[in-house]
Amino acid sequence: MGYKRLDAEDFVVSADAVQSTAWSTNVATLSTFFTSSVQAAGTSGNYYLSVYQSDPSTTGAAIQFDIAYGNRLGLGSEYFNSAYTNLTPATSIYGQYRSMILEDENSNFQFGTDTNVYTSNDFWALSIDRARYKEKIFPQTFNLQISGSGGLLHLTSNVNNTSVQTFLGSSRVLQVVSGSDGTPVTGGGEVTNSGSYGLLFPELGTILLNPAAISQSIQVDANISANLTNGTNQATLYNAIDLGSSFTLNSEETITSDYVFVRSRNSEFNYSTNPSFISGSTGEVIFDTFINNPQTFITTVGMYNDANELIAIAKLSRPLLKDFTKESLIRVKLDF
Repeated sequence: MGYKRLDAEDFVVSADAVQSTAWSTNVATLSTFFTSSVQAAGTSGNYYLSVYQSDPSTTGAAIQFDIAYGNRLGLGSEYFNSAYTNLTPATSIYGQYRSMILEDENSNFQFGTDTNVYTSNDFWALSIDRARYKEKIFPQTFNLQISGSGGLLHLTSNVNNTSVQTFLGSSRVLQVVSGSDGTPVTGGGEVTNSGSYGLLFPELGTILLNPAAISQSIQVDANISANLTNGTNQATLYNAIDLGSSFTLNSEETITSDYVFVRSRNSEFNYSTNPSFISGSTGEVIFDTFINNPQTFITTVGMYNDANELIAIAKLSRPLLKDFTKESLIRVKLDF
């Protein structure tokens, strides 16, 4: 075993973005959608509707995303108590997302860019299941089809038309527009007087959809009746997504790699400290060939800190022959 102190130039840090499919089908596009009648009829069904890639009663079914409906005024769901008509599951959902995203309980959500900004009292929320994505959603791959009585709507983000990042609170946000693969259709992909179709928050795995813009385009309408049966609006959007039969999404993560270049020059690491090479009584090299023409085989690279503690170890795929006529450069990659 031999030791060598590494220098600063032996270390290189690299960051690479890695993409993968978000859905548990391992296919980029989810084309079939299922719900659980048990979940929808339960307490959680008052707040959101879970969507699966296959029948939830079968093996392998997993939640892909949840649909929720939020309304600042409490419309579109049942009263908690008839004496307080402004308190419903819809207000709870609106308040939850307002606190998480806007970070201000007195602010309201706005959809759109430039002068075409629409302040909305309600939204549909698509929350991608946390197990479906790694670090964040890859915005260029977000493509969602929604079908209504007015036709088929193709939604994407405006990431390819955005040169400066925009934030709501501390969350990065992109507008959801009509288009594909991160590029809006001609005209910006927004709806006059209703703003954009929604907001995409890549790091949160959350998409807020604007009911006013969707209604104006394809007549998929959120029901804002007072004391409405819980789950009605979640089911409305689910049906529109199910009819659209196409939800494409990839996840993305940045993998930081630390490359360490371990160099052994011709004069280094040519002798072994293995006891079988040395006579125990005289301390001499047992085999004469290892005096004038020593040879060793490098099999392992260990990395130690200044306290001489082993903190990382790398195994070579095959032993590497080393003598005075050879030099080697071993690249060790540490991912974290």
